Amino acid sequence: MKLGTIKDGTRDGTLVVVSRDLRKAAKAEGIARTLQAALDDWPEKRAALGALYQALNAGTAAGAFAFDPGRAMAPLPRAYQWVDGSAYLVHAERVRRSRGAELPASAYEDPLMYQGSSDTMQGPCDAIAMGDEAWGIDFEGEIVAVTGDVPMGATEAECARSIRLLTIVNDVSLRGLIPAELAKGFGFLHGKPSTAFAPVMATPDELGAAWKDGTIHLPLVCTLNGKVVGQCNAGVDMSFGLPRLIAHAAKTRALAAGTIVGSGTVANRDETKGCSCIAEVRAIETIKHGKPATPFMRFGDTIRLDMRDASGASIFGAIEQKVVKYGAA
Repeated sequence: MKLGTIKDGTRDGTLVVVSRDLRKAAKAEGIARTLQAALDDWPEKRAALGALYQALNAGTAAGAFAFDPGRAMAPLPRAYQWVDGSAYLVHAERVRRSRGAELPASAYEDPLMYQGSSDTMQGPCDAIAMGDEAWGIDFEGEIVAVTGDVPMGATEAECARSIRLLTIVNDVSLRGLIPAELAKGFGFLHGKPSTAFAPVMATPDELGAAWKDGTIHLPLVCTLNGKVVGQCNAGVDMSFGLPRLIAHAAKTRALAAGTIVGSGTVANRDETKGCSCIAEVRAIETIKHGKPATPFMRFGDTIRLDMRDASGASIFGAIEQKVVKYGAA
């Protein structure tokens, strides 16, 4: 089943069921007005939404209309919680190595994770509006899971069963601001603006054999201004699966239904697969040549992220964002 949220003039939009091929949609009228409402009462709502999904794919759903990603909000425009891990340690290793540093031994046993803002999640076509190119505007391609209610101290197996939906995100980072923030010893704030989401989220069964071992075994293709920067497989070189990350987040607190848990930047040890962020491209350049050559994103640049199945069909729809000057007409 695939679910999205379309703009209706309200903060939280209208929940829609989207066809498998992403061409048609139908409002979830009489079932749930928003995705959060569906997640709050998932067993009952899933059955009703699933019936509508079947009708939509069969071409018999009443009120079906063409699905336009341009009208899509983030599926959860305001989430109760957004926590992001660093499950692909090769990414962290490269970035640290380019600075002459190493990951602490604990990072290989205990996931790195930060808590980001979740009150203004972006839609797939929303602009990346920033005040200054000097902030070091970067994209980060990731996979994420959305959970049901997770009790504090839940086991990894329990966390695996808690996964309701999956999708891809662009976790925008401002590389020019992050070092000074981290130097204060209190984590990110300015360096992590709003995260953008693909048009739809999908239940794990929609991915078939590609969903196993707590991750998605498919490439995440990142294209900047029409040029492929990375096509790393999210199922390769992942040190911690999504259930492990959820369990880490739930160590000392319960997680409410609608919590979003991110994988961190998808990365592969095979450098021919490219990178899912510019910071890693620059790290590799620094390791090989002593200094970076690739600039961060500038006003006018367009970043596109997509994940396709074995037949070449987009699973979640693409994220396609243009970088613009904040406040410009």
